[in-house]
Amino acid sequence: MVDTPSLVLTDYPADGVARLRLNRPEARNALNTPLRAALADAFRTLDEDERIRCAIVCGNAKHFAAGADLKEIVDLGPASVWRLGVQRFWKVISDFSKPLIAAVAGPALGGGCELALHADIIVAARSARFGQPELRVGVMPGGGATQRLMRTLGKYRAMKIMLTGEPVTGEEAFAMGLASEVVADEDLDARALAIAVKIAAQPPIALRLLKEAALAGADGPLHTGLLLERRAFELLFDTTDQKEGMKAFAQRRQPTFVGR
Repeated sequence: MVDTPSLVLTDYPADGVARLRLNRPEARNALNTPLRAALADAFRTLDEDERIRCAIVCGNAKHFAAGADLKEIVDLGPASVWRLGVQRFWKVISDFSKPLIAAVAGPALGGGCELALHADIIVAARSARFGQPELRVGVMPGGGATQRLMRTLGKYRAMKIMLTGEPVTGEEAFAMGLASEVVADEDLDARALAIAVKIAAQPPIALRLLKEAALAGADGPLHTGLLLERRAFELLFDTTDQKEGMKAFAQRRQPTFVGR
């Protein structure tokens, strides 16, 4: 029997941190159904693992993800595309309750760019290329770019990226607010991990409630978002970590957060 290599490689480079690495190098990490399913399964597992406080998603040194695998879908009709259930896989990632960092080197195009847009923090290498070239093959973005890019960049920058299909560099992405940081390629993994380690040292319940309030509030009116924030803030006063954090601050020592 021939062993089939895993499409998503999972490792744990630091306490509380998991890293998911896309592993279809022969296809530039193009997103086919098996890879999407493996990625969704990995995110579902990490979401249920209380030891994990922060996750990183990345590709390899040359490619983050070059988009959807067109060979899989070129001859399909609408019902067949619907039966692929791609939105179910995306929903697992969008519902991921813990902080997520995308570490992007090389092309992040089409579905690859949309995968990065699901992250809370994007660290871009200088070799990164973000783009939505779907119009060039007769379709349009279908994994959230028409909504997430508009909310992230505003109408005029987002529409230029989508309507022209032209990618932007890591430097350009940082300048327009599509990336949190831009770093040298050789520093990408270390920088993403350093951010993840800092996040993983924070109280996990507060991390999850902060993400929940921020993302839910962003889709509603300001007063709704402020109410969600206040209720989450108040709820944290019923946690052990809140007592530990405030006492540690008063005692001038480092807190030890236990997730309760």
